[in-house]
Amino acid sequence: MRFISFEHRGRESYGAIDGDGVIDLAPSGNSCFPHLRSRILDLPRELSEGGLACEPRIPLSDIQFRPLIPNPSKIICVGLNYREHVGETGRPMSQYPVLFLRLPESQIGHLQPLLRPRVSQQLDFEGELAVVIGQPGRHIRASQALDHVAGYSIYNEASIRDWQKHTHQFTAGKNFSGTGAFGPWLVTPDEIPDPRKLTLTTRLNGAVMQHASVGDLIFPIEELIAYVSRITELRPGDVLVTGTPSGVGGLRTPPVWMQPGDLVEVEISQLGVLRNPVAEE
Repeated sequence: MRFISFEHRGRESYGAIDGDGVIDLAPSGNSCFPHLRSRILDLPRELSEGGLACEPRIPLSDIQFRPLIPNPSKIICVGLNYREHVGETGRPMSQYPVLFLRLPESQIGHLQPLLRPRVSQQLDFEGELAVVIGQPGRHIRASQALDHVAGYSIYNEASIRDWQKHTHQFTAGKNFSGTGAFGPWLVTPDEIPDPRKLTLTTRLNGAVMQHASVGDLIFPIEELIAYVSRITELRPGDVLVTGTPSGVGGLRTPPVWMQPGDLVEVEISQLGVLRNPVAEE
């Protein structure tokens, strides 16, 4: 099953992918379930029981993709989580996951422009697997962690490298408006029995820049969920962005920065392609 958040004729909604269309799950502005996050626990069951067949269907060509979860309570990003990426940075391997937060307001959807800010030309790509939480939990055991996953998606955690290096904290370079591409859709775990077998590829104007197996994560999804849940309660719709592989533009010789007019694509096997043009702020 696949779910999206979208805009249609000026109205924000969410729905289930049905061929080349989307079943609108909030056609009348459902006040009880106004967005995907509010309904993420029950949607797969409702759909499997055939409870959505009567809802209106809209062609995908008529909608504008929004960030998959436009309003998560938390976006928790993981840095330095592929060994080869740690090696290219020259940093030591961390004993614990390197975590930082991204603001929901920085997000954009599939096919929407990534924005190079006025204050920098160092806009870099970071293709990543995103995990969306379904079941809430605190102090979750790693052996049970995948039971808390609503599904998987794709993230381009684009970074402003010079601002990221202003201090030893990553926050400044990771939260510019229009730099967190998220989508196109949520794929439920029944379609992804083993996320370690997924393969991630980032392309810039058709050229492969990053390519890795999700199985190469230093801290796998189960450990990340367990670790984060010791810090804070994970809630439905929370987003865990699991880290980027080697090949980022800022560590190439010479550096490769995304430019207005470029097209960047992040493809993850079985999940699809997150595609965004690049524009000037």
